[in-house]
Amino acid sequence: MFTTLKNRFEQGYRTCDYPNEKPAVFERYRGKPMIKKVVSPDLVKMCANACPQDAIDIEQEKIDMGRCVFCGTCERISKGEFVTFTRDFETATAGKQDLLTNGNLPALAEHSKQHFKKLFGRSLQLRQVSAGGCNACEADLNVLATPFFDLARFGINFVASPRHADGVVVTGPVSKNMKTALLQTYEAIADPKVVIAVGSCAITGGPFRGSPEITEGGLDSILPVDLFIPGCPPHPLTNLHALLTFFK
Repeated sequence: MFTTLKNRFEQGYRTCDYPNEKPAVFERYRGKPMIKKVVSPDLVKMCANACPQDAIDIEQEKIDMGRCVFCGTCERISKGEFVTFTRDFETATAGKQDLLTNGNLPALAEHSKQHFKKLFGRSLQLRQVSAGGCNACEADLNVLATPFFDLARFGINFVASPRHADGVVVTGPVSKNMKTALLQTYEAIADPKVVIAVGSCAITGGPFRGSPEITEGGLDSILPVDLFIPGCPPHPLTNLHALLTFFK
């Protein structure tokens, strides 16, 4: 115990002050994309053709963050004249259609379901299911339990059993081999419950979109999704912002 107290005294307070203050992210971090209003149609088409995820809508000149893996190809090709990726990590939405964006997103708090806030505002227990993911999204969810993010201080915890949970957090493209397990986990959670899709794989299939081995259409094709958190993987602060804004 004395060693623990000594380490605590030497290291000081390490927990970030978010949401009271936004912590800085790395300069090379790619967050919310911003679309330039005046741009050559040929440049838009060039970026769309180069996009590995087919995430650029040529007609609307928007990016689908549900498909985007934030590789930055469009920004490099256009040299920032069409797309620039900001360091804004607050990108979650309550509607999948809102992920198709020119950089403007609806305020998440205004679109959150108020009865969820009343039910889970002081305590939210979540069961995480990796439905065929690469472990990147899972890793960035796990770090929310570290002292820097300290998710538990907000009354939000990940639990081992779905019968102890208020909702399910799904990562991965929902492979055929995981679909039954996911549905059984969902059924084991008592009503009312929430469903959260984390990462481009869960939202649209990500790099595996179109594969016969995954569920076509994303998680919302088989479960009613309440919250979409885009990214490949989403930054831990993106996850933290989404959970706090939607439920707190």
